[in-house]
Amino acid sequence: MKSLIDNARTFPTRVARRPDEFRRLAAGQSPQALFITCSDSRVIPSLITGARPGELFELRTAGNVVPRYDEARPSAEMATVEYALRVLGVRDIVVCGHSHCGAVGALVRGDDLTALPAVRSWLDHAVPEPPATQDLAQAVRRHAVRQLDTLRDYPAVRELLADGQLSLHAWYYEVDTGAVSVHRPDLEGEFRPL
Repeated sequence: MKSLIDNARTFPTRVARRPDEFRRLAAGQSPQALFITCSDSRVIPSLITGARPGELFELRTAGNVVPRYDEARPSAEMATVEYALRVLGVRDIVVCGHSHCGAVGALVRGDDLTALPAVRSWLDHAVPEPPATQDLAQAVRRHAVRQLDTLRDYPAVRELLADGQLSLHAWYYEVDTGAVSVHRPDLEGEFRPL
């Protein structure tokens, strides 16, 4: 924790070296994409994409899960998607799964999550069907595509897709190599290098 605190203490000095950039950020944001990914500390969207501050609007959840839209039970995820589309004008959404994913791995292995009741409930609610494969990489890829299907039921997503103003993308990031592949529906749903 000490290194994190030390960096936070010296951050204002680094900001002072780039005053124009940070003044622009203070004036507002207009991110290029909503990037939905796992909470896993090894998955750093700006590191993967090279995004600068203000270029990505991020949503991070255990297992990069997008819960079903339910107006009667609002969630932070629903609010984030709606805000990104209706207020910030984001026109691309990326759902990025990753290798070594603990959440999808637990589903693939059928792990006993009794000691993690919140995790178990989250996964049971958000991923009602366990992956139909024992191959973790394949399961994670399929899971990312399923999250796109869930997003299509969000009113703002549905409307913008119908108007041709939104694109949805499923990515797969390999933690150990840095390789990123993208879902290609035109190639029978395969993932190909980005």
